[in-house]
Amino acid sequence: MPYTDSQVKELEAKAKEIRRLIIQMLAQAGSGHPGGSLSATDLITALYYRIMKIDPKQPKLAGRDRFHMSKGHCAPLWYAVLADLGFFPKEKLFTLRKLGSMLQGHPDCRTPGIEVASGSLGQGLSVSVGMCLAAKVDQADYRVYCLMGDGEIQEGNIWEAAMSASHYKCDNLCAILDYNGFQIDGQVCAIMNLDPVADKWRAFGWNVIEIDGHNMRQILDAYEQARLAKGKPSIIIARTIKGKGVSFMENTCDFHGRAPTKEETEKALKELE
Repeated sequence: MPYTDSQVKELEAKAKEIRRLIIQMLAQAGSGHPGGSLSATDLITALYYRIMKIDPKQPKLAGRDRFHMSKGHCAPLWYAVLADLGFFPKEKLFTLRKLGSMLQGHPDCRTPGIEVASGSLGQGLSVSVGMCLAAKVDQADYRVYCLMGDGEIQEGNIWEAAMSASHYKCDNLCAILDYNGFQIDGQVCAIMNLDPVADKWRAFGWNVIEIDGHNMRQILDAYEQARLAKGKPSIIIARTIKGKGVSFMENTCDFHGRAPTKEETEKALKELE
C-alpha cells in the first residue's frame, strides 16, 4: 500500500526518538552495543509501527506476526521499540543489563513481546524457519520476520536455514539483513567477504529485495514486496551505516560494543534532537 509523506515523516521522527532511547539506556547501563542498534533502527521502526500485526496488550495473541532478532546483541533497539509501544513500562529501559532485570544484554523470553531468547549468532534464521513451518502446519496466516547482521551470515547454519526455507517454500518468512559493513573485529569485507551477497541468496532460492536501509519509503515498499511474494521466502538486503544518526559513531568499529561516555552521550543526544 502507498504511504503518505506525513506517515513517512512520522516514522522518521519515531526512529530518531528510538535512537535517543538507545543512547540513554546504554549510557545508563555503561555497556552494550550502540553501532548495530542504531544501524537497524529505521528497519525495525517501520516494521513495528506500520507492518506487523501485534497487540501490546496481548503479547501472545494467537494470530500475531512474529519477530526474531537473530543478532541479539542489538537488543537495546528491540527493547526501546517494545517499551515505546507499551509492551512494558518505559522506565524499565533503564534497568538494562542490571542483575535481575528482564532486559538483559541479549533478548530473553521473560520480556513481553519477545518470542525466543537469542544471543548465539547464526541461530535466529533457523528459529524463524521453524515458526514459519508451524504456521503452515496450523494453517495460520501470521508472518515471521528475522533481523540478521552481516557478520552473522558468515555462520554456516544461516545457509542451512536458507536452504530449508526455500525447500519448504516459506513465503511467510521475511529475513532482513542489516548490511552495515562492520562486525566486532573490523570491516566485513576484510574478515570474510560476503559479496556478491544478493546473488548468493538468489542462488538459494530466495526473493531478494535490495534497498537503502535508511530510506523509510524504500523500507516500507520492501516489506510490501516481501508480503506479496509467493512460493519462496524473501530477504531484504538493507545497506545501512553502523552507528547511524550519531556522527562520531558512524562507520566506527569502536562503537560496535562500547557504550558512550557521559560526554559522548550528551553530544549524541544533542545531534538527535
